[in-house]
Amino acid sequence: MWLLGLYVHESLADCRFVLEYTVDLSSFRTCSDRCGCGAQQIRDDVTPSRIRYVSPFSAWAPLPPRPDRAAAAASAAASLQSLFFFSLHQQPHLASPLLAANERGRGRARTTATASGSRWLPCFPSSPPPSPRQPAKSSQQVVAGSEQEESSLAFLSPRNFDSFWEGIWCAAAAPDASHQQEQAPAEACQILRKPRYLSKILMVALLTAMCVVMLTQPPCHRRTPSVFSIHEPGVTHVLVTGGAGYIGSHAALRLLKDSFRVTIVDNLSRGNMGAIKVLQNLFPEPGRLQFIYADLGDPKAVNRIFAENAFDAVMHFAAVAYVGESTLEPLRYYHNITSNTLVVLEAMAAHNVRTLIYSSTCATYGEPEKMPITEGTPQFPINPYGKAKKMAEDIILDFSKSKKADMAVMILRYFNVIGSDPEGRLGEAPKPELREHGRISGACFDAALGIIPGLKVKGTDYETPDGTCVRDYIDVTDLVDAHVKALNKAERGKVGIYNVGTGKGRSVKEFVEACKKATGVDIKVDYFPRRPGDYAEVYSDPAKINSELNWTAQHTDLLESLRVAWTWQKKHRSGYGPPQAMVL
Repeated sequence: MWLLGLYVHESLADCRFVLEYTVDLSSFRTCSDRCGCGAQQIRDDVTPSRIRYVSPFSAWAPLPPRPDRAAAAASAAASLQSLFFFSLHQQPHLASPLLAANERGRGRARTTATASGSRWLPCFPSSPPPSPRQPAKSSQQVVAGSEQEESSLAFLSPRNFDSFWEGIWCAAAAPDASHQQEQAPAEACQILRKPRYLSKILMVALLTAMCVVMLTQPPCHRRTPSVFSIHEPGVTHVLVTGGAGYIGSHAALRLLKDSFRVTIVDNLSRGNMGAIKVLQNLFPEPGRLQFIYADLGDPKAVNRIFAENAFDAVMHFAAVAYVGESTLEPLRYYHNITSNTLVVLEAMAAHNVRTLIYSSTCATYGEPEKMPITEGTPQFPINPYGKAKKMAEDIILDFSKSKKADMAVMILRYFNVIGSDPEGRLGEAPKPELREHGRISGACFDAALGIIPGLKVKGTDYETPDGTCVRDYIDVTDLVDAHVKALNKAERGKVGIYNVGTGKGRSVKEFVEACKKATGVDIKVDYFPRRPGDYAEVYSDPAKINSELNWTAQHTDLLESLRVAWTWQKKHRSGYGPPQAMVL
């Protein structure tokens, strides 16, 4: 607090304070301002090496007789003002309200000082002065050709504090003829002591208090807490991981329609920002939806998200989810599915979030010996995707059994998802590089659109009626309905595991024929050997979810589900880009 020290010293001792700079006099030019002061200005091209800052602590010297009280008062007031502004260097955002007052004060001081014979010297150092801890000198030599003069320039107030180092105002008091014998031979600006000690003490106390408050205040003003960070009675705040993906975006849409507050976290590696924009346009009201770009593989980021938001429940969709890809990149699947689920659970435990709806898969069952599949069917996954999901389930179940957890857990194992939003707002839009690993519905639509030359069916020698795989196709609208009902039925200390399917299996050949009818395109079909990790027949027994959650699939017409999805695909050939008309 050198500002306080300066004024105490100036109040208790008959001393002066001078800041000195070394300036080449050839750098001066006549002031071009309209003020009429005729002062000298330092040229804009002065280099930093020619201006030096001298410590205020070492520049004390006895005061000479005061030549003019008005000039002394103006100089002191201007110096007080400049020192106060200097204390704002670490808090520039607080200086703006004071700039106008500073400009007015400087104008008055300029007038008074000029009338008394003083002159102002604006100088423009191109770099900040050194630390005030450097050794002090009583005066600095100013060289102009072969002549040497002494010049002491007193630091006054900044012209524009927002660009502090670009404009520094200096003043030099012109020597008064009646006091030339008593003053130093150099021109000097002096901070003179006011005769009224009480007013000086009050001014010092006020400025000191303001400086302390400003310097201790945080850089940014405290913002009003976000509604997403507050538990609001009657409002359930749901974190939807992977909410920019195919299933996650449809789930977020349903939650928003049902008046839930939704936060979507997605790294967009498989999701689409276009889906987020659709949701934001549909629900623009404050406090309804927020999107956070983050990777669940980053524990610090996940923990920060939980710390800054008041979640009531988590719907965990985020995962890579292609069987064929999982056989090519198994480590990626274990990390993305199993490890990331552990990160989410740790954050939930740390921030007291007790409800989890987990998106699992029928791939955890592998190739059961008996159909249909029930929740009690043994789990023997045969591909990394199913194994990673099974591991994640085991972690969730083990954690939920601990007394400390007190979790409400719902695990939904669903089958092959098809369809899209019946109102055409959302659809499936995989990345182009992932199309070969995608769902059969996406491949059928790509073939119908001419994006790929034909449909590849892998495997015709399975032990099924027509030799192709048999699957249970569940419409995405029914699937997200099951998630919402699971959320509403979740209870602390209880775990629910449910298969989500129609209970009816359809072969790949049946699916292809339905796709041809839905699109009206005679899709070319090529048959290839089996894909690693695939199983022959999988379909569910939905009795448990029907009875306990009162859920039943409503969109069981395969052809109709494909028609709805095809309507969206025709308008969005490039995914969530601008809608495009299709000419067949």
